[in-house]
Amino acid sequence: MTTPLEGATTRLLATVEGMPPAGWQSPSLCAGWTRAHVIAHLALNAEALDGVVRGLAGGRPVPMYVSDDARNADIADLAVQPTADVLDRLRTAAAALDRSLPHLATLPQDAIFERTPGGPRVRAAGVLLMRLGEVEIHHADLDAGYTHAHWPAETAVALLDRDAARHPGESFVAHATDLDREWTFGDPGDDAPVVSGPASALAWWATGRDPGTLLSSSTGSLPTMEGR
Repeated sequence: MTTPLEGATTRLLATVEGMPPAGWQSPSLCAGWTRAHVIAHLALNAEALDGVVRGLAGGRPVPMYVSDDARNADIADLAVQPTADVLDRLRTAAAALDRSLPHLATLPQDAIFERTPGGPRVRAAGVLLMRLGEVEIHHADLDAGYTHAHWPAETAVALLDRDAARHPGESFVAHATDLDREWTFGDPGDDAPVVSGPASALAWWATGRDPGTLLSSSTGSLPTMEGR
């Protein structure tokens, strides 16, 4: 049975494989990044998470990235390589991560790793959802025909569950009109805004991205969301 991450990776690779080389240099929806930058990031993110999982499984925890500066430099360097090389890197990294993910089931529930040395600590149990979010969100960021509306409902629900639980900003209630479900962001009172629309549009907006006209708010304006 195909997992949500396997399905998302298959869809991503189909989009990237069908993109003409000239299209790689088109702007993405990520400010300052071309599509090539987004694809490079997805390849390097898979490599980083593969290293994290294998390190934890081997009793030698390693951070995802040496530093934020090194991460950014690696993305910039890979993004200007021949498209065939970047695509091969993405395929290889995704396959390697897929092979290492079963190790997660053998780790203690409280296993953690660092994003960068001395930086934020992340639960290993969250790796699957972390990678699923990276793949689905950045696939849509490519602006190459795949949008949040293509996400399976279970993916939108998982992302809303995650983002509602960690929301640091203005409080509100998100109501998915297509699923008749609600998520509480923050600790809203009785007069908190209710933001309504399709679950995928809510999940997309919760990352700080533009939902267009798909969402409405009981106050007439959407709360400000921090970009991720």
